[in-house]
Amino acid sequence: MLDEIAGRPADSDVRSGLRIAARLPDGTTVRHAAHVLGSGLLISAPDTVPFALWSAAGHPDSLPDALWHTLEGWGDMDTTTAIAGGVVAARTGLAGVPASWSAAREALPPDLPLT
Repeated sequence: MLDEIAGRPADSDVRSGLRIAARLPDGTTVRHAAHVLGSGLLISAPDTVPFALWSAAGHPDSLPDALWHTLEGWGDMDTTTAIAGGVVAARTGLAGVPASWSAAREALPPDLPLT
């Protein structure tokens, strides 16, 4: 997934970070990936997007695993988990949201479609 994504952006720091993310070996720890790729402390796309997409790529079929995995990187956790979660949720849909999470959420407006 990361190889495909890394080839799409224009030449930039984000693209460079995605290429580095794609080359991280299997078994790379979250903390090491966050250190190498950045995890949002610099509040910039090059410092958040490569790590968040690396994290999503590691758990493409499990929203909870992707979110917990991403949180281990510390940094700007709300931004990186939003990016990783959005990518994984686009793949899994609402079926990927645990029932207990859906039950615990705040009420949504009645006219908001959930399809």
